[in-house]
Amino acid sequence: MPDAQTSFTQDIPRSIESDLDKAKAVDAVFLFKVAGEGGGVWTVNMKDAPGVSEGDLGNAECTIELSTEDWKAMTDKPGSAMQFFMQGKIRVTGNALLATKLQAVIG
Repeated sequence: MPDAQTSFTQDIPRSIESDLDKAKAVDAVFLFKVAGEGGGVWTVNMKDAPGVSEGDLGNAECTIELSTEDWKAMTDKPGSAMQFFMQGKIRVTGNALLATKLQAVIG
């Protein structure tokens, strides 16, 4: 179970680069705010310039906030994201429907 730092600096960029067309098909920019030790803020572009940037670039259409513990648990069981959302462990603002497209690329 990778921590958020590893996910956003290695795993997710590798997944996006491995299939740029699939990433562009998501056609959205996401902001992830992962709170706690090993967390951080990252912009994940799956639109015009697919990739991951550290920080908030200010162009996100969907923001996802969660704790580092919940990030680790979710990456262990990618199908649990909806359950975490329903339990209030994941907060989604902006276009929440876009979040459902994420698993195909980063899950």
